[in-house]
Amino acid sequence: MIDPLLGLVYGAPLAIAVGLYVRRQRRREARAAAILRESEDAGLTEPPSLHPVVDPILCMGSGACTQACPEAALGIVDGQAYLVNPTACIGHGACAASCPVEAISLVFGTERRGVDIPYVKPTFETNVPGVYIAGELGGMGLIRKATEQGRQAMEAIARHRADGGRLDVVIVGAGPAGLSATLGAMAHKLRFVTVEQEQCLGGTVYHYPRHKIVMTHPVTLPLVGKVKLGEIGKESLLAFWQGIIDRVGVPIRFGERAEKIARSEQGVVVRTPWAEYHARSVLLAIGRRGTPRTLDVPGEDLPKVVYRLVEPEQYRGKRVLVVGGGDSALEAALSVAAEPGARVTVSYRGEAFGRVKPKTRQRLSAAQGSGQLDVMLHSNVVRIGERDVLIDQAGTSAVLENDGVIICAGGILPTSMLRDTGVLVETKFGTA
Repeated sequence: MIDPLLGLVYGAPLAIAVGLYVRRQRRREARAAAILRESEDAGLTEPPSLHPVVDPILCMGSGACTQACPEAALGIVDGQAYLVNPTACIGHGACAASCPVEAISLVFGTERRGVDIPYVKPTFETNVPGVYIAGELGGMGLIRKATEQGRQAMEAIARHRADGGRLDVVIVGAGPAGLSATLGAMAHKLRFVTVEQEQCLGGTVYHYPRHKIVMTHPVTLPLVGKVKLGEIGKESLLAFWQGIIDRVGVPIRFGERAEKIARSEQGVVVRTPWAEYHARSVLLAIGRRGTPRTLDVPGEDLPKVVYRLVEPEQYRGKRVLVVGGGDSALEAALSVAAEPGARVTVSYRGEAFGRVKPKTRQRLSAAQGSGQLDVMLHSNVVRIGERDVLIDQAGTSAVLENDGVIICAGGILPTSMLRDTGVLVETKFGTA
């Protein structure tokens, strides 16, 4: 028989510890449930790209995934993991790796919104032998992931070298994936050429608005090693990459666009305006935004219409319309609104900014509160004039005085090049 006093001595601390644990868990679940309700009430239920799906049968509610998620996109609700803040998810996959029962799968798209993704094997080779894809074109826009994919793709390509006078690989693009792949090609002593249609490196990052904060996780680069940058501005990141090019001597042919890729008996042929490259393989490390998505409205061909923001200063004292609902659109709007005398309006067809990071949304709310910019949800541009724009908002027409239009409606997947090459493109509706 257990001594009651002894049981009290040992049982009381245990009961207190359990009580504190249960109380803490309930508080965490309450916070997660509140975040979920806020997301649903605001219509912010669509993840921007790659995101986790939790199997409720396997999930044991350990909370390991929520602790591994630096964006706090996941939470425990009713004893199970749930994507409570979908728009905060950036698809790094740490949650899936940390789950002790493998209850989390990473998928593209949702039941309501499909995402076009080229078919790619684990080696990053497509269904067409010798044609590889890494980075944003394959659905991985996160800089750290794109960098890793470029490195891994080059490791796969290095296993099968070319014979004769052919190149081992042509690398198309000098963004995060392309730069990492180029360093990898140098490390493996491959015969290669890297072409980039822009006049400088960076890919999609180069077209970000000035001072945009990018990349917050360490990356491993061939010939360089592990790099810990933390939160870094666009300009500083580009300068860091340029320093690597200068120090290592990375050969990149800027201003040279890959116009056609064709299969040959011995590999592939990549044609540019200046050359024809015969290689065993080609790595497409290009972005999905190379061809901007247009609005197809009258007046879109006017000189005042652009598809990316480079210099906010040019809009000082101007009346500017920014079209789009993603991070790039709102960051462009915020950059312009910060210029003296600028008057900015954001037009978005959706009911809420469901593809925007929390920090950007907070800055937007602050700018609205201070009168720096206006937001028109449920709106579409009908016509662009020399000095004004016509917008339809939920059936009501509005004419705004206007000096400039910045369209940030995303990019069109280069399906023509992929189709001509024979690469399969799948539309993902919540599948891996």
